Amino acid sequence: MAIFFIVFLIVYSAANYYIFIHGWHSIALFPFLKPFYIIIFLLAASGYIIAKFAGSKVPEIIYDILLWSGSFWFAFMLYFFLFILLIDLSRLLNHFFNIYPAFITSNYSTAKFVTFVVVLSISIIIIIAGFINTRNIKINQVEIEIPKKSSNLSELNVVHAGDFHLTIINNGKFLDEIVERINSLNPDIVLMTGDILDDNINILKRQNIGKSLSKIKSKYGVFVSNGNHEFINGADELDKYMEEMNLKVIRDSSAFIDNSFYIVGRDDRSKVSFTGKQRKSLKEIMTNVDKNYPVILLDHTPSKLGEAVNENIDLQLSGHTHNGQMFPANFITKWIYEVSWGYLKKEQTQFYVTCGVGTWGPPVRLGSDSEIVNLKIRFI
Repeated sequence: MAIFFIVFLIVYSAANYYIFIHGWHSIALFPFLKPFYIIIFLLAASGYIIAKFAGSKVPEIIYDILLWSGSFWFAFMLYFFLFILLIDLSRLLNHFFNIYPAFITSNYSTAKFVTFVVVLSISIIIIIAGFINTRNIKINQVEIEIPKKSSNLSELNVVHAGDFHLTIINNGKFLDEIVERINSLNPDIVLMTGDILDDNINILKRQNIGKSLSKIKSKYGVFVSNGNHEFINGADELDKYMEEMNLKVIRDSSAFIDNSFYIVGRDDRSKVSFTGKQRKSLKEIMTNVDKNYPVILLDHTPSKLGEAVNENIDLQLSGHTHNGQMFPANFITKWIYEVSWGYLKKEQTQFYVTCGVGTWGPPVRLGSDSEIVNLKIRFI
């Protein structure tokens, strides 16, 4: 765990320095702006880190301000970095080919300040649009056929949701709307594929974050597997908290539902990084599962899909990728994962990876949507 945070802080600091120094040079024409620039930049760049390390030790209002500002900064940081990178590439080209027109080269200080204002303005517009988009929850309906085997059921209405990342940011009215949308689908069962809670247990309890989840209604209940953020924040305590909200957490085990089908839940692969303990292999978990019945697997990260295929899993549900969450990160997740979002079939095993209903870090989505998946399963 220590290595993870050290690497994160090094990369985060380097990216922020790159942005800071370019902004600093851009406002050289107006020196009186520099003190304000330093204060705003330091508060924005350090807000999320301070909030996470201070936790419940700071007053609630201070924590909320730090987390909100720090979370939005991640989005600003991404787009500032991309814009500055493009500008630096253009400067490199200008060095060799003199592509800048005279009105730029004759008054370079003014050109840099104007560029600073333009980049800031465009970034603000992009991030406002992305924030609005996160609140536009889409329901994607998917029809799936699974071999009936010994099941007593002919159909199953499933709601699949994941990556809520519940903090003060995705709580409140937004979570109430998610719950309302889930209940409107009249699910037989609700399956959540991890990263449901994303804060220290003391913060969650202090502000009753996530309590609306207890209002979800379904015939067979709500079943949850752990994601990497549960392990980052302390899975054992978070699981107890979810159980208090009538969510049934399945950890490297299975549940036999209505004598008709199995739900198998795996701990996320990141477990070893944050606890030092290995998760069970899928083969080990499946020793207690009767494969004469349909099997639905909940596994947060959609990696090594061949394991599910080898164990004759009928359907694997995953999340984690957010489909990149913010453009152009979706190109990265598509490169990393065999399926970054949506449906895939490998041999007789079917997969669906949700891009998530919440957001990590900034409540901003560009190139992806806040998604609830309604799976209409027919057993044939």
